[in-house]
Amino acid sequence: MTLPGNAALLLIDVQQGFDDPKWGQRNNPDAEARIAALLAAWRRTNRPVVHVQHMSREPDSPLRPDRPGNAFKPEAAPRTGEPVFQKTVNSAFIGTDLESHLRARKIESLVILGLTTDHCVSTTARMAANLGFETVVVSDGTATFERAGPDGRRYGAEEMHRSALASLHGEFAAIRRTEEILRDLGRSEPAQDEKQGL
Repeated sequence: MTLPGNAALLLIDVQQGFDDPKWGQRNNPDAEARIAALLAAWRRTNRPVVHVQHMSREPDSPLRPDRPGNAFKPEAAPRTGEPVFQKTVNSAFIGTDLESHLRARKIESLVILGLTTDHCVSTTARMAANLGFETVVVSDGTATFERAGPDGRRYGAEEMHRSALASLHGEFAAIRRTEEILRDLGRSEPAQDEKQGL
């Protein structure tokens, strides 16, 4: 799958509040490094970058707008000119102008990464696909936490992560790794002499 030149990198909730121990055990400690690598590649190739920030209304959430945890992690801090869409629910499309922003720029492909795999990443990817966007979720650029089922059973973070990706795979999104996407970007970059107009 070759990404078009205007495929948008959609970073979901890469916020400091997810470092709070209240969330429990997390998988994929390297997710932020993968996010930083893809973000750098998108910026280097002048592809569109879109940030999503969760503005929790839950009284005890570290992601509330009045808490330090609402801030973006340094690895994913927006630059001037990169749009930020603030949401209060799981989907980045609900209550925001994200869809109209993408449509106005004729962006039809999204590469999604961030936190958490089974909540806001999954919900946004499902809705993106339903809206007709070609959707990629970066498996090693996402992470999640352990969960408790309704019967009290504990599900490990890696189990939750893999299950969420399996549910998306082939139905809502293509699941790809950072190295694959970076390789594709390298192949699609213009040659140096083309960049210089030679």
